[in-house]
Amino acid sequence: MTTPHTIECTLTLGRRGRQGHRSLPAGPAPLPSSPVDTALRSPGRVPRVARLMALALRYEQLLRAGTVRDYVALAKLGQVTRGRITQIMNLRQLAPAIQEQLLFLPRVQRGRDPISLHHLQPIATILDWRKQRGMWKALQRDLQG
Repeated sequence: MTTPHTIECTLTLGRRGRQGHRSLPAGPAPLPSSPVDTALRSPGRVPRVARLMALALRYEQLLRAGTVRDYVALAKLGQVTRGRITQIMNLRQLAPAIQEQLLFLPRVQRGRDPISLHHLQPIATILDWRKQRGMWKALQRDLQG
């Protein structure tokens, strides 16, 4: 029968080009307790448009709650231009079904994201959600083949 061992060491975690240190709490690694925890630990990275869609939803919450007054304040908060905020917020004009699909896109294992913001901007300008869904399906077909 094996006995557990405890290893104590100091780790320096950082990203390329950034200064700073992070620390890990002492103790055993937590076990995944939900499907969300498991998904967060799965390999690959969340596609950029999924992160931007989530950001647009969060920004809308901040605007509706009055926490942030307008796009100018959001731009300052996010340290981006007002034009970039507009591009991100335009994702809220997409049909709810498309927004949901964007949020749950599969993780990217390597290489470029298959769908980018510039693919979605023309779709978001269409007011008819039925037409949007048709354009979305056509985009998905084009990217697969």
